[in-house]
Amino acid sequence: MSLTQRVKLAQELHDGIAQDLVGLGYGLDALLFQETDETKRAGLRSVRFDVNALIEKVRSEIFELRANHNDQELLRSQPELTYELNKVFDEIISNVAEHSLATHLEITFKDNGIGGAQEKVSHYGLQGMTERIDALGGQLNVQSDFTGTNVAISLDLHRP
Repeated sequence: MSLTQRVKLAQELHDGIAQDLVGLGYGLDALLFQETDETKRAGLRSVRFDVNALIEKVRSEIFELRANHNDQELLRSQPELTYELNKVFDEIISNVAEHSLATHLEITFKDNGIGGAQEKVSHYGLQGMTERIDALGGQLNVQSDFTGTNVAISLDLHRP
């Protein structure tokens, strides 16, 4: 997608969804101001926080769309990256299982992103990874801060 097309899409997101979400937030603020029942207020506050999170996600996407990436970066789409990395990981695991005679496997993923990886209510990515690794008898360790995220997986290959 060309820079011009991405900027146009960013403009549409800003003028449409982003503005609608901000308006929805103002409406929730008005309801919060009027509501006296503390249970209902707590529910409204929760929804307000969810709307704020959506606004931040949309703003992040707008920023990303407006960023001037070079053509090589644009070729690395999420589906392509996921597909290719899955193929590489499949081959590595097959080679370890078939040829290495290893009894233990450690895998580490490290990025230099903004961090913030933590379990959140109604988000199941980290929980699902932990459940899968636990089911294999392994351990998953996630460390995440402002310098990025480090995910370490440790598995015994010969389980009783």
